[in-house]
Amino acid sequence: MSHLYTTRVTAVGGRSGTVRSEDGILDLSLALPRELGGKEGATNPEQLFAAGYAACFGNAVIHVTRGQADKVRDEDIEVIGEVSMLPNGDGGFKLALKLDVAITGLDQAKAEEIVKTAHAVCPYSNAVRGNVDVALNVTTR
Repeated sequence: MSHLYTTRVTAVGGRSGTVRSEDGILDLSLALPRELGGKEGATNPEQLFAAGYAACFGNAVIHVTRGQADKVRDEDIEVIGEVSMLPNGDGGFKLALKLDVAITGLDQAKAEEIVKTAHAVCPYSNAVRGNVDVALNVTTR
């Protein structure tokens, strides 16, 4: 199978360090959130994951409607990604995910159908399926 896209990001210093992509476009400091005992002032892995998942999922919605009469345009889709960290009961941690998906110009039933299909094709959804619960909340405007 050929790769459609590959990227590399280097993390140095863990949650209080930095992340930098090989092309230098992503170059960020990291900080623990206040809720985890940090000082804040920089992004954290959960924010980056929420941003990536929300953007990718929005594009999956657009993708699945390309061949349909009810096409979703870039400006018609808004996805809010929420990532929560929880104890896993074994001394470690797990994530919980929620996507609030708002689509303009569709009725509720059609929007829910499209989001269900997008959840089946989105690479982030496919990566976490069976390991992380993802709650989907769909609204229309």
